[in-house]
Amino acid sequence: MPGGQQGHRGGIRDTGPIVQLRRMSGVSAQGRVRPPVRLSSGDLSNEDPMRPHPRMPPAAAALVAMAVALGAVVSVTGSAHAAEPLGAAASAAAPTPGPNPLARGAALPTYSAAAVAAADARAKGRAAVADAFDVIARTPTATWLGEWYSDAELVRVLKAETAAAKKQKKVATFVMYAIPARDCAAHSQGGLTPTRYRAWTKLIADTLRGTGSAVIVEPDALAMLGDCAGQGPRTTLIRDAVSALTASGVAAYIDAGNANWVPPETMAQRLRDAGVLNGRGFATNVSNFSRTATEQQYAERLRALLGGTPRYVIDTSRNGRGWQGGWCNPSGTGLGTTPRTGASGSALDALLWIKRPGESDGVCNGGPAAGSWYDKAALELVRNRAR
Repeated sequence: MPGGQQGHRGGIRDTGPIVQLRRMSGVSAQGRVRPPVRLSSGDLSNEDPMRPHPRMPPAAAALVAMAVALGAVVSVTGSAHAAEPLGAAASAAAPTPGPNPLARGAALPTYSAAAVAAADARAKGRAAVADAFDVIARTPTATWLGEWYSDAELVRVLKAETAAAKKQKKVATFVMYAIPARDCAAHSQGGLTPTRYRAWTKLIADTLRGTGSAVIVEPDALAMLGDCAGQGPRTTLIRDAVSALTASGVAAYIDAGNANWVPPETMAQRLRDAGVLNGRGFATNVSNFSRTATEQQYAERLRALLGGTPRYVIDTSRNGRGWQGGWCNPSGTGLGTTPRTGASGSALDALLWIKRPGESDGVCNGGPAAGSWYDKAALELVRNRAR
């Protein structure tokens, strides 16, 4: 495609012994390169301007019942590395007053495809492979919410995840991903009607009331604003969702794309219109490969344009080696910095693994269908991980 490349992927699959409904989507579009910012001696930005972001929602149906009956499937309670705070980066203005809602750290979800793969490998005598998969399995990732759940299932999932988080003394993290005309006409197209979406967001907010959870609100929705018909009052829907979540004591972070997609001046106005100043802040790099330093510079620019008050989180799940030239099961990628909170005085609330590493982007580069566990990709991510 002239001026850049575009790709989309998606799929709902039943995989493994547990029924898993997984959706994965992605876009790669011509972007903007920003100069690097040093966070530490081991985190420098030097990436290409292409934007990949595969999606990874949660298991459904059988997993709902299993989560309620058994609680956390993953038995480990810590990440691969100590969750030490990051060094404070220069902020454009003082952070939003109030304690960091992610200060206790993100919780492990009640299901991990990596844990299932590790158990299977160990049962077959592949100890080294199992150990590699465990690196992913013992790291907290977010739970994705969408129209693949009925209301009753949605409530059970939310309650199971928050109960597991409470037991771990951590914070349950979720991703809302059901905006009308989601992903336009691409492979992850879907979402709810505007009327249904309002009821859906209220149900989530009401169920999460008092749990101290965190929610990433609608990846891609603002970045793709106006890209297709059928989006309805998208900005208003997001603003209302943020208000409902905030009123329930939930930390709401609106997705802000990434540094290589929408210009920060444009994104800042969209965030403002969507009520970012009524929530906790915004999220960047969701399911992307962009290096943390690049994303932090982008986030700080957005904060400055928004008056210096919003806080932010960055997805580091697969950005350990930066952009590698493709979005669909690219080779050469590595796990990024494990989830941890930002240092006191920083506007960065946390680095999170919002995307679930190790599951295929789609039938490309030797990978299985979207949402299926992909041994080769998982092993490479672990082998190339940030240390």
